[in-house]
Amino acid sequence: MKTLAVDIGGTGTKVMVLDREGNPLTQRDRLETPVPATPAAVLETLFQLAADKEFDRVSVGYPGVVRSGVTQTAANLDPGWIGFDLESVLTEKFVKPVRVINDADMQGLGAIAGTGVELMITLGTGVGSALFVDGRLVPNLELGHHPFRKGETYEQQLGRDAYDKVGKKRWNERLERAIATLSAIFNFDTLYLGGGNAKKVELVLPQQVKTVPNVAGLLGGIALWRE
Repeated sequence: MKTLAVDIGGTGTKVMVLDREGNPLTQRDRLETPVPATPAAVLETLFQLAADKEFDRVSVGYPGVVRSGVTQTAANLDPGWIGFDLESVLTEKFVKPVRVINDADMQGLGAIAGTGVELMITLGTGVGSALFVDGRLVPNLELGHHPFRKGETYEQQLGRDAYDKVGKKRWNERLERAIATLSAIFNFDTLYLGGGNAKKVELVLPQQVKTVPNVAGLLGGIALWRE
């Protein structure tokens, strides 16, 4: 049983084929997410990435709220994604079972230990989040759009545009403050920092805070099929 894991991002779209246990069978392939990132354009990119792959089912991480396979928000993509039945479209195209979930939720599934309160924060084009209690997902948290500081959200302060604007030092200072704030709110046992910008973290992190590789966003795809 081979799973095509897909991570749709505001900047890049990635795919990888996993075996039944979640081990990679292929390299992580990546193409730039098109601009504008309409459903048709992004799906064309996805189909191009999947064209030479063999798989039996598909897991998709999407950067926004997902309910029953339908994408509900599109903060970093084209508004045409709002109300788009991604799961049905891909099921018809691939003629294989498909499951779609928020991308931070999927990355968290690839990183968590499954005990206690675990929080996943993805740092990329935007800021994603996922909360788990003893391995059970609290879906569609979307913490990135909550107020953080100076009248701005976590995403406005820590997204890629903010990093490019203020530079690595100030971005890391903001992140340090965000970690302290999130610790006071959630009293987490573990906080995971992932996403493409996790490699730019230059803080001495508290013991309960860990960085995880961006590939976790794909490795979590196998967990969508565990009952």
